[in-house]
Amino acid sequence: MEIRHLRTFKAVATLLSFNKAAEELHYAQSSVSAQIQILEEELGVRLFDRLGRSILLTDAGARLLPYAQKMLDLSEETLSDISGTKEPIGHLIIRVPESMAACRLPQAINHFHLKFPNVRITFTTCTDENLRRDLRKGVTDLAFLLTEGIRSADLETKVLGFEPIVVIAAPHHPLASKSLLQAKHLEGQTILLSEADCSYRKVFEQTLKQQEIECKKILSFHSVAVLKACIIAGLGITILPEIFVSRDIERGRLVLLPYEEGTFEVAILMVWYKKKWLSPALKAFMDVVKLEMKKVFSTE
Repeated sequence: MEIRHLRTFKAVATLLSFNKAAEELHYAQSSVSAQIQILEEELGVRLFDRLGRSILLTDAGARLLPYAQKMLDLSEETLSDISGTKEPIGHLIIRVPESMAACRLPQAINHFHLKFPNVRITFTTCTDENLRRDLRKGVTDLAFLLTEGIRSADLETKVLGFEPIVVIAAPHHPLASKSLLQAKHLEGQTILLSEADCSYRKVFEQTLKQQEIECKKILSFHSVAVLKACIIAGLGITILPEIFVSRDIERGRLVLLPYEEGTFEVAILMVWYKKKWLSPALKAFMDVVKLEMKKVFSTE
């Protein structure tokens, strides 16, 4: 197996598209298809199922992916060590909550890009679903979580700070006039929650469950920006990181609901696979983020 074939396989497996893989690798699509075909012939298995214009990894392809990542990491590590060049290059895939990406990471991303312009980064929405699997398989290089904690023996974590989570609504929402929002007041209310901003919603849902509160309706959103717009329109109430809604509160577009349970607080975690080789690019990005987060939370 040639390293370039494995690199092409990883691109197709990650993007689930021959076209997008060809664009990323700067190949013709025919070249990508030919390399995958060669790899399939060498292994004697099909790596992808073609379903019209869509493709899916076969079981064999899914098993190959973590091995391909290990061999690519070893190849890059060898080249970096033997050549003596530690200049970060390559492509990183990072999962991050939308609210954190919008409010906490822009400075770090800008500084990293200015210092290491040859590193490409793809940021994807951070959902808890399949996160551990993707970190182990190398589909995701690094992830950030907003959560109380994560338990996994083969994952490393670094606490970067703590994020206050607040209950909010539009000023004209019926609950906005309450001097103290009690759990019983949520009975029959419409609750909007984020699917794409990681685990802090579980804390809120657990509180409702413990109090045996039944809401009228729980609406889930993949975009916290859309969720916030719906809250401003008066659709219901929600919980979001305070940093993400602070300007809207200052402008009177949203109000804090003084919840009797107090202010939620979750950790900002940086998470990676313990056995993963930290390439110069990945290590450099992690260092920049840690430095920027230290600056942020030392001034708040």
